[in-house]
Amino acid sequence: MSTIGHHDFRMPGAVRFGVNALLTLPDEIKHRPATKLALISDKGVEGAGLVQKVIELLQPLSIPMVVFTEIKGEPTFNLLESTVRMLQQEGCDLVVGIGGGSAMDVAKTTAALLDKADLAAYLSGVSVIESRTIPCILLPTTSGTGAEVTMNAIFGDEEQELKRGLVSPALLPDVAIIDPLLTLTCPAKVTAASGVDAFTHAIESYIAVRSTLMTRMYAEKAMKIFPQHITRAVHHGGNLEARIGMSLVSNLAGVSLANAGVGAVHALAYPLGGKYHIEHGVANALLMPYVFEVTGRACTEQMVQVAKLLQLGDFDKQPYEALDAVVQYMYRLLDELDLPTSLKQLGVDEASLPVLAEQASKVERLLSNTPYNLTYEKIVGIYKKAYSGQ
Repeated sequence: MSTIGHHDFRMPGAVRFGVNALLTLPDEIKHRPATKLALISDKGVEGAGLVQKVIELLQPLSIPMVVFTEIKGEPTFNLLESTVRMLQQEGCDLVVGIGGGSAMDVAKTTAALLDKADLAAYLSGVSVIESRTIPCILLPTTSGTGAEVTMNAIFGDEEQELKRGLVSPALLPDVAIIDPLLTLTCPAKVTAASGVDAFTHAIESYIAVRSTLMTRMYAEKAMKIFPQHITRAVHHGGNLEARIGMSLVSNLAGVSLANAGVGAVHALAYPLGGKYHIEHGVANALLMPYVFEVTGRACTEQMVQVAKLLQLGDFDKQPYEALDAVVQYMYRLLDELDLPTSLKQLGVDEASLPVLAEQASKVERLLSNTPYNLTYEKIVGIYKKAYSGQ
């Protein structure tokens, strides 16, 4: 039981979940009168025809629209700033974001910054975005980041070669519309990486220092559903039942993440994204077993419960064996889903591991939320083992 005396529990203004939920988007826009709409997405989603589908869906509203799809890979602060400036000049007063975590992070942060003149303090992290006056609606096309229900957005800092997160309740959208049909075009590699990313959110928020009874309920349900759907979603992407299941996993884990936060896996993943531009989900998936081999030692009781949720067995009488079962499951996931199993595979230079560890050790917001004191030396050790592979 959490020792926190009181806590907030935050979610978007509304979460709409279900097949064909996309079709309700025009009604949501009608309820929020706008003079010009910004539609933010990425090249992959545009190529899949989903951006055009949204444009056609909104045409009867006769609202002027600016379409921005210049997001390739994971976004940087420079891209974010240029997007905000452009849409300010265009006079946009409503933002719709459709895509994976990158597109939604750009969309929701842009919406929160459109009414701000001085961006520097917010982008540097010196000031927290205090409010949002521009309506924001998000529609995920992947099942993993949970960005449509979280209060954080991640961007690459090109000068420092690392990733930084902006955190504010202002980043929660007015409406999150989760339509599993939008994920059917998601490629297998992205489905695998984003799906395991969602599992990372669930298990890290479950053991988090800031976890509560309410956040653990969401995390537990996400972990229970995850094994039932992830393999089919990756290897049989047209299976709608699997896509619905993974959309639910992502949403549940995202809510838990938004309120309890995550920990060391994400802290160690950030430098990999900043220096080597390794996709966030891939970095999390690869690092997860190597990190939990160490940090899981402080979570024996939780690991027993996680093993039950994943149907790995009942370890009530052998609680210290639960961690190994969970970690071995994580390793098997990488193999079953054709994800990388070592940093060497991803082109990471072994000589850079101490620098990566130094950067990771500075992500205090996440490390302090991990119930295990990860020293610099231990972080180096985790990176070294992840470099060579199991």
